[in-house]
Formats: sequence, structure tokens, C-alpha cells
Amino acid sequence: MAGTIFILNGPNLNLLGQREVDVYGATTLGEIEEACRTAAAPLGYAIEFRQSNQEGELVTWIQEAREQAVGLVINAAAYTHTSYAIPDALATFDGAKIEVHLSNIFKREVFRHHSTLSNQVDGVICGLGPKGYVLAIEAIAEIAGS
Repeated sequence: MAGTIFILNGPNLNLLGQREVDVYGATTLGEIEEACRTAAAPLGYAIEFRQSNQEGELVTWIQEAREQAVGLVINAAAYTHTSYAIPDALATFDGAKIEVHLSNIFKREVFRHHSTLSNQVDGVICGLGPKGYVLAIEAIAEIAGS
């Protein structure tokens, strides 16, 4: 086993497939999790997939990942644009880090054009829908050298 990748999802992502389907698509978070596990298995990675509507819980999970994970994928959702605690936590994680957004944040409201996380991650994937998660796993595998 090459290690564990934490995949952390922020507020309202538990409602994927139900809310704003025209923006986020019809794929559910459970289906994204399944795609992530399918993509990670042949690369030798285990997946720890989590979602929270609470900023502090995301911070706690990033801290937990410091001890357990070789890589971290984060879709902080609205916290991408408002949080300072999450990027501070990301700065403490030494493994590969990829920021993911289902929609193209640069084609949306102006406040979404800025990410407080981006300067703490190795790469950003946005606008590719659920495929972005799979690409993030592949990127972590490449960065981690497996």
C-alpha cells in the first residue's frame, strides 16, 4: 500500500446531485467517493473520504492527516473564499495537496475568484466536475512518487 489520501469536502457538498445541478452537476458525493476509491486502488492508495459543514472539523481533519496521510485533496467549498484557519492548517501538512472545485470558480461570482487555500497547495483543479477528484488523486500519486 502506497499510503492514504485524505479527501476532505466542505459545506453543502453533502447535497450534491440535489442543489444547483446546473452548476455542480447531478453526481452525488457518494458517487464521487466511489470514483475516488476506484481511481486510487490500482495506484495502491487507500482513501479517507470525509465531508463537513463545519470549518473547525475540516481543520481537525487536516491536522489528523499530518499523521496518517501522504496526500490530501480538499474541496473547501465556500470556505475556499473565507477561511484563514484552513490554509493555516494546510501549511502544517507536508504531503502532496491538491485543491479541487467542481465548477470553474473563475466563471462565477467575483467573490469566488479568490482562494485563500491556493498558496498552500501543490495544484488547483477547477471546472472539470467530478473528474477533478480523480485527476487530483493521480496528481498526488505523481507528486508522492508512486
